[in-house]
Amino acid sequence: MSIALIFMVLLLAGVPVAFVLGLTSVFYLLVSGNYDFFLTIPQRMISAPNNFSLLAIPLFVLAGEIMNSGGITKRLADFSRALVAHLRGGLAYVNILVSAFLSAIVGSANAVAAIQSTFMVPEMKKDNYDEDYSAAVTAGGSIMGPIIPPSLIFILYGVAASTSIGALFLAGIIPGIMLTLGFFALAFIYAKKKGFPVKERASMQTVFKSFLMALPALLVPFLIIGGIFSGQFTPTEAGAIGSVIAFIVGMYVYKELKISNMPNVLIRTGVISASVLIINSTASVFSWTITMEGIPQMIAEGLTSISEKPWVILLIINILLLIVGMFLEPLSAIIILVPILLPVVEVLGIDPIHFGVVVSLNLTIGLITPPVGLVLFVVSGITKVSFVRLSKAIIPFALVAIVVLLIITYIPAIVTFIPEFFLS
Repeated sequence: MSIALIFMVLLLAGVPVAFVLGLTSVFYLLVSGNYDFFLTIPQRMISAPNNFSLLAIPLFVLAGEIMNSGGITKRLADFSRALVAHLRGGLAYVNILVSAFLSAIVGSANAVAAIQSTFMVPEMKKDNYDEDYSAAVTAGGSIMGPIIPPSLIFILYGVAASTSIGALFLAGIIPGIMLTLGFFALAFIYAKKKGFPVKERASMQTVFKSFLMALPALLVPFLIIGGIFSGQFTPTEAGAIGSVIAFIVGMYVYKELKISNMPNVLIRTGVISASVLIINSTASVFSWTITMEGIPQMIAEGLTSISEKPWVILLIINILLLIVGMFLEPLSAIIILVPILLPVVEVLGIDPIHFGVVVSLNLTIGLITPPVGLVLFVVSGITKVSFVRLSKAIIPFALVAIVVLLIITYIPAIVTFIPEFFLS
């Protein structure tokens, strides 16, 4: 029985991904008779998360949770409404813009999807927007979460590839803007098709007032990114500083964060961080198992035997990752696949920062594609729009994301320009 067969059986049986990775390794070692290796499995599971850079994950999760409890979302939504709600189909633009702002705070697609499903979808329904479209806008916009910095996926890729996390954060800025503009274009087309009425434009006074109220929230990601590329602190330290700033803003500026909120904030932070780090641990064991069997070398030789042209290899890798993303959660996929694929692309002269953004966007698209699109399940569960209907409504957003993926794949300067400008 091969690793792939064991893996697919467990995954299709509905076993959580973290346990799929660990159990696949254990079953394979039992079948192959490599009993001596069981002594090192606990050591690998403990050593995998023992990395200073990974400490950034709970710190950024904490910053996001504090800001979510401190009235941040309401201020961002008010500012977005003042900016774009007057456009035809304006609430869709507001939804996308709030998702972009939240992405720069929480760094997770699932978190953005959950917040927006609770907050923006009911608002769109009140304005007679189709519920399938409202849910699709929310799900599509959420995939900006792992691309617009700070990003949990970039942190894990940086650790797996031994690459600068700060450079990855900077590299995600332009692709994040491209996704935002692409989704705006979809909202424009849909609004024209449905003939939504045009609402009254907010006064400059209202725009300015809402901007001032949202400014403390908007400054947090700028302070984080600015501090990293100026060399004032590392990404891990940035997570700690972001948490402190978020606490001050929520407690003393917006005055909506209470000390009584903090136990729940810390519990949610612990649960989310633990779920990420246990995947990191079991994925490390799985990666070690397949490495022992020489699978990475087989894949590398298979890719280079097809072609040695970088554009062909990148196309094949894109197709592979899009398929993998349909079944596997991005964080575990990165830990498994990056050590396999990175040596291949480095031989072909492909920049690891560029490749990191390509990999991250690929796997993030998988969050909105069935059969295992986690964001689709989150949005469907909260909005009560059926998974099947949402899967159909999300197709245009997935296609826009794939177009952006192809552009950044074959025009690397889009990704590498900002990191090279600030960090060279």
